Amino acid sequence: MGEIIKVGIAALDVCKAPDSITTLGLGSCVGVVLYDELNKTAGLVHVMLPDSTRIRENTNRAKFADTGVDLMIERLEAIGIKKMMLKAKIAGGAKMFEFSRPGEKYSIGDQNVMAVLQALRRHRIPVVAQDTGLNYGRTILFNPATYELKITSAGKMDKVI
Repeated sequence: MGEIIKVGIAALDVCKAPDSITTLGLGSCVGVVLYDELNKTAGLVHVMLPDSTRIRENTNRAKFADTGVDLMIERLEAIGIKKMMLKAKIAGGAKMFEFSRPGEKYSIGDQNVMAVLQALRRHRIPVVAQDTGLNYGRTILFNPATYELKITSAGKMDKVI
């Protein structure tokens, strides 16, 4: 087992086996893992919000689903990974609080999941597995050697997708 690369909130990074990549504390945020099985390489972006067009003067592309997925693809292509080889696994998007704003049909977690799925569809990247929604946070760890995404949550059994 190599190094474990940590990705912060509204950030992204890439790794190659034997290294693994992780992000902590996915509540309404979504962790998007893009990986290439042949090259045993993966990228992870910790998406906070669904839509960059709703926020003015924000230069952090990793923060948003619509721009974070694009940036992750660019980073992977910059190290020689071909977009057509990528697959995705996603986790997070929980509804952490029971209140919602008037007129909002979906929680921020739901909106993040929908925006991530839309971005992946736009790039024709298949979603192989997902663990999203419900009302609890998640920490994820992806191993590009085995393509396994381990999900841990307080008070829950660990899960591998």
